[in-house]
Amino acid sequence: MIISGPSGVGKGTVCRHLMLVRQKLNLSVSTTTRPPRPGEEEGREYNFTSVDRFKEMIGSGDFLEWAVVHGHYYGTLKTTVRNYLSKGEDLILEIDVQGAAQVRKNSPGSALIFLAPPSLEALEARIRGRGTEDDLRIKQRLVAAREEMEAYYLYDYVVVNDQVENAAGLIGAIIDAEKCKVNRGVRPPGWGGVE
Repeated sequence: MIISGPSGVGKGTVCRHLMLVRQKLNLSVSTTTRPPRPGEEEGREYNFTSVDRFKEMIGSGDFLEWAVVHGHYYGTLKTTVRNYLSKGEDLILEIDVQGAAQVRKNSPGSALIFLAPPSLEALEARIRGRGTEDDLRIKQRLVAAREEMEAYYLYDYVVVNDQVENAAGLIGAIIDAEKCKVNRGVRPPGWGGVE
C-alpha cells in the first residue's frame, strides 16, 4: 500500500494510528538526507544518511523509488520491501507523489492511496502549527502542495484527512478490500482446483 499526499497533510499521524489499530501492518522506514527533526530517531522515523551515500545507493540500484523533495533526497530501499513481502506481511510506504509514480511503474500490483487535506487553508494551518519552518519554507511547501494535489487522479483511492480516526478507518477498509481482489490471487477456502 502506498500512502502519499502533500507535505503537512498528516500522513505520518494517520499511519501511526493505523499501526496502533491493525495487527501485522508494517510501515516502511524511508532513507533521507534531511536532518532529523526534534524527537526523531534513526531507524524509527527515517534512516538518515549523507547526500554522497544516498547517491551511491542510487547508483547501485538500491531504491524501489527515490525523489528530491524540498531540497532533500528520500527513498525506499528494495530490500526493506522484499523482506516484508517475502514473509507475507502487509507493508505501507508513506512516500511523496514523485515516489508513488515510480512505485506504480516498478511495482504495478501496489495500491495507491492519496491522502488529501479538507482544504488548502487547513493544510496551511497544519504546516504552520508544526512550528518547524520559517515563512519562506512554508510558502514553498504550499506551492508544492497545490501541484501535488493535482496528481490525485493518478491514485486508486482518495481519502480526506478530516479526522485521523476517520482517515485511518477508511484506509483500513481499503487494505481489507485490496486483500479480497480477485486479481490478487485470492481463492475462497476449500475450492481446491476449481478454476
